[in-house]
Amino acid sequence: MDQAELTRYITETFDNVDMVVGSDNIFFFHQPDPTAPDHRFPFATLMTNDINDQFSDLNRPSVYRLNIGVSKQTYRALFGASPADGDGGYDFTALDQIMPHPVYGRQYWVCVLNPNPATFATQVQPLLAEAYALDVAKRARHAARRT
Repeated sequence: MDQAELTRYITETFDNVDMVVGSDNIFFFHQPDPTAPDHRFPFATLMTNDINDQFSDLNRPSVYRLNIGVSKQTYRALFGASPADGDGGYDFTALDQIMPHPVYGRQYWVCVLNPNPATFATQVQPLLAEAYALDVAKRARHAARRT
């Protein structure tokens, strides 16, 4: 699965997704009101370079990292207690492996470099759906507080 296919999946599968591109990286936000963009925190990001960290060696040809914010329960089901960021014995350069995010693992973010179609279908799609649902619920709670 390449970056374009992944981007298309996210934008076509989930409602009201706004993409923000910065430094060739893509940030995906649930944006229920396009007239009032709220880009505080994405539910997923697609990183294509080492501008924010060098853990994954994203400067390799055609290598990207999908980052997904999941619940504490999901994160712990996958990895146990939160590892120290950039630690935990993971090879953050490994392709097609769900891992804690090397910088934001403590905030319950997971990542995968270049997932193959099977990994995407069985592991990544459910994580993206959870991240999106969490973001939708969070934005609904915030909107309810403002009214």
